[in-house]
Parts: sequence; C-alpha cells; structure tokens
Amino acid sequence: MIILGLTVYAQENLQVDVIKTNNGDLEIYFLGHGSVMFNYVNQYIYVDPSSSSGQDFTNLPKADLVLITHSHGDHLDQKTLKLIVTENTKYLSNEVSKQKLQKGKSIQNNEATIFGGLHIESVAAYNIKHKRSSGQAYHPKGQGNGYIINFGDKRVYLAGDTEDVPEMARLKNIDIAFLPMNIPYTMTPEMAKNAAILFKPKVVYPYHYRGTDPMELKKLLKDYPEIEVKIRKM
Repeated sequence: MIILGLTVYAQENLQVDVIKTNNGDLEIYFLGHGSVMFNYVNQYIYVDPSSSSGQDFTNLPKADLVLITHSHGDHLDQKTLKLIVTENTKYLSNEVSKQKLQKGKSIQNNEATIFGGLHIESVAAYNIKHKRSSGQAYHPKGQGNGYIINFGDKRVYLAGDTEDVPEMARLKNIDIAFLPMNIPYTMTPEMAKNAAILFKPKVVYPYHYRGTDPMELKKLLKDYPEIEVKIRKM
C-alpha cells in the first residue's frame, strides 16, 4: 500500500508499511537486501542504500540522512549514494565507512547521538561463529554497527550484518526489528529466532535474506505470539 499517491513511488512500485507514532506517521520503504528508506516528519532517511538491493535509486527522494552500518559494498555503495544525496545530506556511519566517505559523523558501538533531530543508538554487529577460511570473522567485533532509531514513541532496530550477539540481550522496548538472515555472512533462521527471543521486539522484519527462506523464521517463532514476523520482499 502506498498512501501518499506520489507518482514517483507508483513508478518505482515500492513496498511501504505505515506505522503510527505519537509524532505522525512513519513510512517504511523496503528497497531490497539490506536497503531501507524511512519517511518521517518530512525527512527521508536511508539505511545502507545500495544497488545490491536490486532497486533503481534514480528517481527516489533525495536523502536528508544516510546511515551506513559498515563498509562492505552491499552496504556502502558510493555510486548509489551519488544518486540520492545532495550537498545538505548528513551521514552517520561506523569509523571505517567514514574514512572511505571522507565525510559525515562516525559512531562507535554502544554510543548514542542526536542526528538530524533523531535520537540514534549504535549496537554492536559482528560474527562469532561464521568465519572466512583464514579464520577471520566475516564481520569482526568492534567494526560494524546496528542502529536503533527513535521515531517519536517507536523504536526501530536495524541490526546490520550480525549474528545473535550477547549485546542484543540489553536491548529494551524495541517496537520493530530488522534481522538479517544470510548464511554464512549473518544469521541462520535459528540464530534470528534466538535474537528475537533475547529482546522480544513487537515486530520482526527479516531482511538481507538472500538465499534463505524468510518463512523459516515465521515458523520458528510460531510459539511466540507476542512477536509478529512480517515478510516483505527483500
């Protein structure tokens, strides 16, 4: 459902969910893979915009804010960024991505900041089990971020590329969680189930699930009615 009736959205055939907050509607656009766009209080916020999503960004709204979880090409895509940024776009990222971008503000794990008027918290995102043949984790601890974005009274968590790490047990009052399921780089469905049980978000959207059936997570969480699993094309 596209409630705004804007021609550009109809042309792009974007998927959108609309969430009520105490400060107006939050629109969530599912761009594919790890790419998500939000529209809130007349600001467009992109998280990890990348052509890896399969989305054509040419005619999408210009970004007011861009959040980058880490520097892998399917999350930090400078060619795609050129299509959506202006000289006024603000960037928030992990430190490695900031160095590659040569602009913006970086945030470390477990820090919080006010960014574009939004309170944003950073959560550690890393692998424990899944590693390269060299023995190095696909996403080493301390490098990548997940983000909790506070949209009025709604807290939205985008986990980034991570497994079900212990830090998730400290998360509180998460309304919506985006959890990745892309073996071997992120979580198996079983890991995603464990992650959801750790902090019990009201809604889980599986994302970054290329090669994995997101319905598996829905089945695994069937005995947890307090956690709603919503499947969108990602």
